[in-house]
Amino acid sequence: MLANVSLRPYNTFGIDVIAKNLVIVNSNIALAGLLLDPNWFGIEKLILGRGSNVLFSRDYEGLIILIRIAGITCTGQTEEDITLRVGAGEDWHSFVLYCVEHGYAGVENLSLIPGTVGAAPLQNIGAYGVEVKNVIESVEAMNIETGEVRFFSNAECKFGYRESIFKRELKGQFVITAVNFKLSKKPQFQTEYGDIRRVLEEKNISKLSLKAISDAVIQIRTSKLPDPSQIGNAGSFFKNPEIPISQFEELKVRFPNIPGYPMPNGIKVAAGWLIEQAGWKGFRSGEVGVHAKQALVLVNYGGGTGIEIRQLSAQIQNSVSSKFGIQLTPEVNFI
Repeated sequence: MLANVSLRPYNTFGIDVIAKNLVIVNSNIALAGLLLDPNWFGIEKLILGRGSNVLFSRDYEGLIILIRIAGITCTGQTEEDITLRVGAGEDWHSFVLYCVEHGYAGVENLSLIPGTVGAAPLQNIGAYGVEVKNVIESVEAMNIETGEVRFFSNAECKFGYRESIFKRELKGQFVITAVNFKLSKKPQFQTEYGDIRRVLEEKNISKLSLKAISDAVIQIRTSKLPDPSQIGNAGSFFKNPEIPISQFEELKVRFPNIPGYPMPNGIKVAAGWLIEQAGWKGFRSGEVGVHAKQALVLVNYGGGTGIEIRQLSAQIQNSVSSKFGIQLTPEVNFI
């Protein structure tokens, strides 16, 4: 247990706020013991993995719980696929590289996404045409009030675009402790989204492999996104908004180059494009700003505060709404 500790090392924005209490948890037993300890009843609690999707704008007076539950275990396999049970504290990118090395397909397009395995279903992380919901069989989570572990099937997780039941109906009620993945031994490569195919062609790769896809994604992300260890950020700050087809067609008349992707209930528009067209790409005010290569990423250059970044995000939302009539929704959780 640590008291009055800076959270700067525990959030990728590098925001320097103070946690009154912080504890690192390495097992289900330790987590249950902590949650059922009467000393912590009624105390506000925040579960953190790598802190890659949070923005702190204040000191935290409650209890920060860092989940570091590790382990990758095979729980079943056939000639077609394999099921892995993975501890929530495992580093996500390290898990992806493990799968690539062993020939387990399904997560290679999700390479280099910061965070932990436990955070992946919470946010239903996605990139380059793939969402993690596609390979999740079930999620194990501990009830914060009772310490009991419950299994949530894929359907029970109610996955949506950067959403799950753990962000909505059950927010703050469960701690994800492990995720069960069903991965294929016979890859079906996804190369149509983004610049993957272009990068593969530039590298003269004609025979696809999990490693080739993963390496291409890593190269793309590295070229466009700042390294959190160098410049504080949380990756994509806003969700890509989904708008009605009629609204998109009206915007297409005014903005012929607006990119849109058909969805079951409308058209998904690239938030980064909207922000760039509104004039924010490369903007800087003091120690916070908008990344020069990717307008979807807000950054802390070193001494910025969460309040300043939150104010900047609100300015961007107002600007995009005024220009396009579209309201951007943050992916990042405000604390």
